[in-house]
Amino acid sequence: MKRIFTLTLLALAVGLHAQERYLDEIFDEVQVTEDVEYASNITVITALQGLPPMQMTQFMDVYEPVGDTLSNRPLILMFHTGNFLPQYVNGSPLGTRKDSSIVELCHRFARMGYVTASVDYRLGWNPLAGTQVERTYQLINAAYRGVQDARTAVRYFRMNAAEMDNEYGIDPDKIAMFGDGTGGYVTLASGTLQDYNDIILTNTGDPIESFWYDPGDGSYVPMVIEAINGDPEAKEDGFAPDGTQLCVGHYPEYSSDFNFQMNTGGAMGSAEWLDAGDVPMVSFHCPHDPFAPYTTGVVVVPTTNEPVIEATGAYDFHALINAQDAPNNNDVFQSLELADDVSLAANALNDGMDGLYPVLNNYVDGAPSEPFDSSPWQWWDVATVQAVDSAQGTSIAATQLTLNPTMGADEALPWIDIIQGYTAPRMAVAMGLTESASNVTDVVKGDTFTVFPNPTSGFTTIAFEEPAAFCSLFTMDGRVVRQWPLAGVTGSFSVDLSNLPVGTYIVQIGKESQLVSIAR
Repeated sequence: MKRIFTLTLLALAVGLHAQERYLDEIFDEVQVTEDVEYASNITVITALQGLPPMQMTQFMDVYEPVGDTLSNRPLILMFHTGNFLPQYVNGSPLGTRKDSSIVELCHRFARMGYVTASVDYRLGWNPLAGTQVERTYQLINAAYRGVQDARTAVRYFRMNAAEMDNEYGIDPDKIAMFGDGTGGYVTLASGTLQDYNDIILTNTGDPIESFWYDPGDGSYVPMVIEAINGDPEAKEDGFAPDGTQLCVGHYPEYSSDFNFQMNTGGAMGSAEWLDAGDVPMVSFHCPHDPFAPYTTGVVVVPTTNEPVIEATGAYDFHALINAQDAPNNNDVFQSLELADDVSLAANALNDGMDGLYPVLNNYVDGAPSEPFDSSPWQWWDVATVQAVDSAQGTSIAATQLTLNPTMGADEALPWIDIIQGYTAPRMAVAMGLTESASNVTDVVKGDTFTVFPNPTSGFTTIAFEEPAAFCSLFTMDGRVVRQWPLAGVTGSFSVDLSNLPVGTYIVQIGKESQLVSIAR
């Protein structure tokens, strides 16, 4: 059973703490129901084959803890990355509900007592369009469909709870959204857009210029039109002027509201979308992300490196949250008074904006170093992608490994430890699942290995039970600072950590990680 280590200061003695649902992984197994149909809507992805828009079934995979006796569990909906294009067509090995990081997070939070679902959403736009206006128009429409699908998925679960005997045992009043990359754009928009006018107009009623265009006749029209594209929740149908249906409405009697949003590498289509009263937000974002701005800037299409639209990144929209009149949207986190190691690591970088975790993973001697890996929590199977490249005559694996030469589970899993540990207590309090984390202490002894003494001032012993290739020591920003081969080593080994800076590090053997503090 894996546990997270991030809710108070490290315990001073070796031992296990009393585990708490939603803050720890308290279940050993997860059952997965695959290919759950949650809706059917109109896709334009058929344009890649020269076909008109047509209706397609939409699926999700649902994860539940095995042996759980509760029948009203909080729900997390997770949305993958992929630039609103199919896997491989988008130039990436990622872009499905089976992405490794999404599946890992679904399992982890299900073991913490949540029901989790990895949700597909509609894809399709033309990144090769000849002008920025055309690219912007198509991408905005793709993102709009993604928001419609995310909100439809929320309503599906509420409908299921009311009309289908709540077959997944969810609490319809406690729902969160997670989004990775492009999925982060979807979840951020889903958490901030209140109605159709919120998309295209400022708070004063003036047009948000980036969402309007001249179709060539001198007029000025919005890039999304509710009667054509459907409403932002996809509760009602939408039809083009020629009668072609572009949106199928679903579950109009149910609410699309949710309680919490977490994104990794996402951005907001416009700062105008953010209002007081929007859901609490946690964001992980690399300040040197080459494709999605950390502050405010132009989004670049990874497949073509062409500019598309200006967006507001995590630093800027968290600054706007922080500037709101008290209480601001994220003030609920303050009730936790968290002083755990992951929170302290974030606080050292986020300029006092709780909920923002800057991802500084490519640094040498304190300075950023290329290539900038903006999503170190993502990974994929190299052999599988190389086989696809061989069959298709592409070089996706080589290109992506150039962008992130250290890509793999060994790099990704410590970052997912951080994402899980930082998000869990904040989400729990935002959803009303716990009032505080004051009675939770860190795990020092794990299932497969033990680190002692912890904290340490120098020589440290690591005792392990299961064979592994090596033991790694990571900084809190994801850099490997030590690695010890375990071939021929049994039982335990000792290492001298006295020459490392004081601070908190992650020890990883196999797929288990633990925190160790170096003190003087």
